[in-house]
Amino acid sequence: MRLGKLQKRAGVSPRLIRYYEAQELLRAERSSTGQRVVDQSHVEFIGTIRWLLDAGLSTRVIRELMDCVRAPDSIEPCAVPTLFDHLDDFDERIARLSGTRATLQVLIDSAGRQR
Repeated sequence: MRLGKLQKRAGVSPRLIRYYEAQELLRAERSSTGQRVVDQSHVEFIGTIRWLLDAGLSTRVIRELMDCVRAPDSIEPCAVPTLFDHLDDFDERIARLSGTRATLQVLIDSAGRQR
């Protein structure tokens, strides 16, 4: 299928598809006229890319995990160490944000203000 059909089936813009190609997340074959030609697996993999982005992973990390993605919405065990690293990072960020929130609440409370 051509890029336009892929964008409609995957529900993303052509610009986003080109971005995924530039990030080496998707690889399209070229027709004799130079147009991108892809198959149904690209539609499914775009869904997987969106799923991983929604999980907070960068395109760089997703590219590293590509060999660990075998089916849409399914990750192989080889991805787990990287995912644990990112989970730890998010836990640290959440802890910092919770501390910041608590400090802000103390400041508000000390001013005698309520929402």
